[in-house]
Order: sequence, then C-alpha cells, then structure tokens
Amino acid sequence: VAVHHLDSPWRPSDLEQREGRAIRRGNETAKLHAGNKLDVIIYAVEKSLDSYKFNLLHNKQLFISQLKTNNMGSRTIDEGSIDEKSGMNFSEYVAILSGNTDLLEKAKLEKKITALESEQQAFVKNKAASLIKLKDITQRVGANTETVSRMKGDWEIFTSRIAKDKEGNVLNPVQLTGVPSSDVKVIGAKLNEIADNAATNGEHYKIGTLYGFTLSVKTENSQKEGLFMKENRFFIEGEGSIKYTHNNGHMASDPKLASLYFLSALEKIPKLIEKYQADTEKIAGDLPVLR
Repeated sequence: VAVHHLDSPWRPSDLEQREGRAIRRGNETAKLHAGNKLDVIIYAVEKSLDSYKFNLLHNKQLFISQLKTNNMGSRTIDEGSIDEKSGMNFSEYVAILSGNTDLLEKAKLEKKITALESEQQAFVKNKAASLIKLKDITQRVGANTETVSRMKGDWEIFTSRIAKDKEGNVLNPVQLTGVPSSDVKVIGAKLNEIADNAATNGEHYKIGTLYGFTLSVKTENSQKEGLFMKENRFFIEGEGSIKYTHNNGHMASDPKLASLYFLSALEKIPKLIEKYQADTEKIAGDLPVLR
C-alpha cells in the first residue's frame, strides 16, 4: 500500500494534497493489509529538471514555514519535510538528484547545524528565564526575611509594653488625638466619626497611639459601576515601619468592636510572621536548582 508520485508538483501544498488522499482515517486498505501504515514513493530522474523543481519546492516550503512560525532566521527554520514523519527534506532530494555526494553531505551537515542551533537557542532562552526567576526569588526571599525581622521586633516591643488587668486580660489603652476620655463607647464613636468624615487625600493621617504604636487613617478612592467612591482604612504602625490592619482596614460600626480594632491588628503579628516564613520556605526550595 503506497502513494506513488510519478512527477513532482510546483507547489508544496499540491504534494500534501496528493498524499492526503491516501493518508487519512478512512483508508481501510492500509488498515487491513499494511498495519495502518502507508509508504510514500517519489520518482525523479537523476541529473534532470527534477532537481530544479525540487529546489523550487524547497525554497517555497522554506518561505511558507517562515511565515507560519513567524521566524525569518535562515538557520532556525526546518527545511520543509515532505510530511511530518519523513526524514528527508527537499534540499536532500536536490543533492541526490544532482548526483553530487558533496551536496548530500552538505545537506546533512546543515540539518545537524540547524538542530544544534535550535538546541542552543532553547538553552539560551531557558537560561535567561532561569536567571530572571533566580533574581526574582532571591529578591522575594530577601524582602520576606527583612519583613519578618521587623515584625518580630514590633512583636517584642508590643509584648514588653502590654498591660493586663487582675484577670489577665490585655488592656486596651487607646489614646485618640483630641479625645481625653478612655471610655470604650466614646472611643468607638470617635473612630466611626473619623471613618465617615475623614478625607486625607491618600495620605496617612495620625489619629492617636496605642502602646507607643502610631494609629492612622487613610482615605482611598475607588470606582464602582462608574461611580467614584471613597473609603477610610485604619492602620497601626510600630518601629519596624510596617502598617498592620484588621478586617482589611475597615472599622466596625459597633463602638466596642471599633475600640478593639488596633489591638486586634497587633495580635495578628505572629500569624503574619508564620505566613511570610512559609512563603519564604516555599519559594526558596527552587534556589538550589536555579543556582
């Protein structure tokens, strides 16, 4: 069972079309008598115009392949094999039909060069990607390590300053600017007032302190369904210059919960440290391979 090309066409697509009439799923003859395989035989006369025609096919197929792969490199393009499983390309046919063994050897060497240059290109590309990834991971590990160090410093300061009542509960001595009262309801009401009316134009505005940590509010603008909106988010910052939040920065409407906002943000520091350490351990696992 075979396809016989008695002459060579002028277009590579014609060659593919001929073979496609036999190389298809409905070829029951190949399934029954040839193990579902099909030979493709091309006839050509040595030292004739067949060599010229195959040379034209080679050049046309090269141009078509370059367009399809969006690559105009002369050595990075495969020389257009007759079909996906054929090991002989048009340039090798030209060499054989010319009767010059040097041309055939040249075609084989060029094919090897193409493969080697393709491998080199892939290696250089992968190496560049690995270097970029190595740099990114190294920077992330360094940033995470620095953040964890500063968080640990804030936590040590906080735990050294906290005061507790007789039952062992942590006290919440929030001091708001312009509010002399320490009453939970008064503080909570003031915080809600700030949440409703503050306008800091994207800047952090100091509103008080807690255990020496700075309390601040920041007005952030957003757009939803074509409408401009503003929301005030609250932060507490220590000596490590890290701003901690609770409830994504949103203040609770209940006065008691509002007054506990900043204390709750500080109590999250250990979990934040664990999160950064876990992230560092995860991404650092690729460093030995990338180096």
